[in-house]
Amino acid sequence: MEKQQPKPFVWQMIKEAIEVHGNKSTNMEVKEWVLKHYPGTNTNTILNQIIVCTVNHESRIHYKENQRPRRCCDAIDFLFRPSPGKLELYDTRIHGIWEIAQNKHGVLSVREVKENCESKKDNALVAGGYIDSTHLRHYLAKNLDLIEKDLQLYVDIFGNDGVEYETEFGPIDLLAVDKEGAFVIVEVKIDNYPDASSGQILKYKNWVRRHLAFGKPVRSYLVGPQIPEHVRYSLADCDDVFLKEYDLSIKLKDIPKINDIEEMGNRGSGAETIRASL
Repeated sequence: MEKQQPKPFVWQMIKEAIEVHGNKSTNMEVKEWVLKHYPGTNTNTILNQIIVCTVNHESRIHYKENQRPRRCCDAIDFLFRPSPGKLELYDTRIHGIWEIAQNKHGVLSVREVKENCESKKDNALVAGGYIDSTHLRHYLAKNLDLIEKDLQLYVDIFGNDGVEYETEFGPIDLLAVDKEGAFVIVEVKIDNYPDASSGQILKYKNWVRRHLAFGKPVRSYLVGPQIPEHVRYSLADCDDVFLKEYDLSIKLKDIPKINDIEEMGNRGSGAETIRASL
C-alpha cells in the first residue's frame, strides 16, 4: 500500500496560498484556497494562523508562538496586513522591520523598528563626493565579483534574497554563497567604525552558522572607505574575516555651451563633431 504524504503545517498552506495569488490576497481568498486544496482543514485554525503569521497584527501576541520578544525573522513571520482583510507577503524593504517588543512591565506589543540615525547615516563624504549607503549596497549586490569571484546572492526557502537579510540582531548588508555552498557575509560601512562594528560582524557570522549554514563554512568581509587600526586589531586573529577598502573617483570633462553648439552648427559639418563628443 502506497504511503500517503503528510500534510504540511497550516501556516505552510497559508504561505502556499498567498504565493499562488501573486504575493497579495485577502483572508477570504486564502481560506478558500486552503480548504479547496487541503480538504478537512479547520477553518478557525486557518484564520488564527493568519493572525499568528502577520507581523503587524496586534493580536498575534496572544498566541503561544509569539509570546516572547523578538525581531520578526522567524519562518512564521511572512505576512503583512496593509488593511483589514488584506494580506501581502512580508518584505522588510517595503514594509519595514517589525518586532514583538516587551516593556519594563513585561507587556508584549507589536511595533515597527525605527532605525537609529546616530548609528547609521544615510550618506557619507568619500573621496570628495557623497555616497549613499543604499546605492552602494545594491551596487555591490550586483557586482559581487568585486568582493570575491563566483559569489551569488543567497535566497532562502521563502524567496528572501541576501540584500539586508534580516536576523534577530538586525539586517546583514549582503549575504551570499560561493559555488561550494559556503556562506559569505558582507558588511558595508560608509562613515566611521565604532568598536561595535567588529563585534557586529562576528555576531552575524555566528548567527548564520547556527541558523543557516548547518556545518557549511562561513566567512565575512568588512568593506569601507578606510579600515582604522583599532578595527584591524579587533579582527586580527579572525582568519575567516577579511577587510576591503574602496575609493570613489570623479572625472570631469569639458562640454560646449549652448551658444558654442549653435555657432558650430552654423558652420555645417563641424556641429557633427561636437555632438559626437557629447
